[in-house]
Amino acid sequence: MDGIERITGATKLACLIGSPVAHSASPRMHNASFARMGVDAVYLAFDIAPEELETVAAALVRMKAIGYNVTMPHKAAILPLLDEVSDAARLMGAVNTVKIEPDGRTSGHNTDGAGFMRNLAEHGCEVEGKRVVVLGAGGAGSALFVQAALDGAACVDVFNSRSPRFAPAEERAAKTSALSGCPVAVHDLADRALLRERCLQADVIANATSVGMSPHEDESLLDEGFIPRGAWVADAVYNPRETKLLRTAKALGNPTVPGIGMILWQGAIAEEIWLGRSMDVDYIRNLLF
Repeated sequence: MDGIERITGATKLACLIGSPVAHSASPRMHNASFARMGVDAVYLAFDIAPEELETVAAALVRMKAIGYNVTMPHKAAILPLLDEVSDAARLMGAVNTVKIEPDGRTSGHNTDGAGFMRNLAEHGCEVEGKRVVVLGAGGAGSALFVQAALDGAACVDVFNSRSPRFAPAEERAAKTSALSGCPVAVHDLADRALLRERCLQADVIANATSVGMSPHEDESLLDEGFIPRGAWVADAVYNPRETKLLRTAKALGNPTVPGIGMILWQGAIAEEIWLGRSMDVDYIRNLLF
């Protein structure tokens, strides 16, 4: 079914809440997936200010939505508003997917880290036993370094500027290390000598910052002197599809993993949480991306 024929009196709601949301690819992705699976649901995006979050979260329960995604600036603020939060999401300090049960109970999850790792695995890279460097310790970076440790990485080095995020990232890294047994350390991104040293020892380098995102396609945190031959280089940025970091790594002959796959896989995992069904990832990739 297409267009208005898809909407019935029983059509369920899923959505994205955050600000801004107009640029999001999630509505196109999930609506195409629901149609592909024959699920009677629609996915919308709502621009929600911080002071509206509590009211909107409660309203979505009352409207019997099946669930929703959460983007900035609400990923941390949503935690105390939920009945349950997964161990991984609590460690990450952020929720990006909420499931609403028929009885109204809510559970929070974070599919960003798992989506990033599935994207790596789809390209042939498993992080288990590997030395990982993560650039950035914000929402995406925290999800990545926590998930890498939980998935059995040999060690994880995280580099972030000395911003207000630094101390919380150090605390999160310590908790992650204690739980997973994987050494996780947070370092100052301004320490270029240490950054180069750890990058040259790495098996996987992942950019979880916005550096390189359109309209700043010519920016990268690393030049070729920081990228060891043979290391996997991945980016969470998906616009442009191939960032300067990935172009540099590819020119060296390194395997690269673009960020668009992370968007697909985190969305696919969200649908598994909401519906207990699997997105046809190849179909959605070919249709939309």
